[in-house]
Formats: sequence, C-alpha cells, structure tokens
Amino acid sequence: MSEIVYEAELRPESRQAVVDGLVAFNRSQTPDFTGQFGTIGLMLRHPETGATDGGLTARIGFGWMFVELLFVPERLRGQGVGRQLMEQAEVVARQHDCTGIWLDTFSFQAPGFYAKLGYAVFGEIANYPPGHSRYFLHKHLS
Repeated sequence: MSEIVYEAELRPESRQAVVDGLVAFNRSQTPDFTGQFGTIGLMLRHPETGATDGGLTARIGFGWMFVELLFVPERLRGQGVGRQLMEQAEVVARQHDCTGIWLDTFSFQAPGFYAKLGYAVFGEIANYPPGHSRYFLHKHLS
C-alpha cells in the first residue's frame, strides 16, 4: 500500500509521475489508436515589444483537440482576433486528423462567442464559480 502525501504546492516531478502513469495506462487500453498527441500554441505577439500578450494553447489526443486556454488582450478585442485564433486552431486540428475540438468556458467569459463559431454545449456545472456557470462545448470537424 502507498502512503498518501499532501503537497500544498504540487512538485513538477510529482505531477509528471501521475501524467506518465496515466498516459501509459491510456495507451494500453487503446492499442489500435495511432493518432498524434502533443501540445500546440497560437501566440499573439505585441508589435512593439515582441512579447507574447495573448493567444491560444491546446492539447491534441485521441483524435481531438482540447483548447486549454484562449486569451485576447483588451486592446485587440472586438476586432476578430479571437475568431481568427479559433479558425487557425481548426486548421491545425484538421492537419492533425482531429475529429473535433472541445473546450470549456465560464458564463462570464465567452459562451456566446463559441456558439457563433458552431460550438455546442454538452455539459454545464451550475454555480461554478458561485453565481456563474462553467460550460463545456464541442465542435465536430468535417
């Protein structure tokens, strides 16, 4: 039996041990799956400083892309930058032979934005955070 040890600040090597074990198990259960796994980024660079000031990060696995993070700085909002990032993510997903894309967002963030792009809600956690909801959306790629 193993001992349960609380880490108030998760150590990188502890997280990696869990990831490695889970990935090995998942691959043992899906031996016929030969798709790609990995992470991608579509970064927004500030024109004057060259610093990354927004963008999109995603993970690819089991034939789907998961959009983990999407942030557009205030100065670029309302100009179609978020739409362009999501469209480019779809291009990358297709290049990796993904069946679709999924993501989550809070009610105070952008559920309407994703709906306009063809994403459908498949789950909701009400009152998370309190007074709001967390939505889970997906889109099948054709």
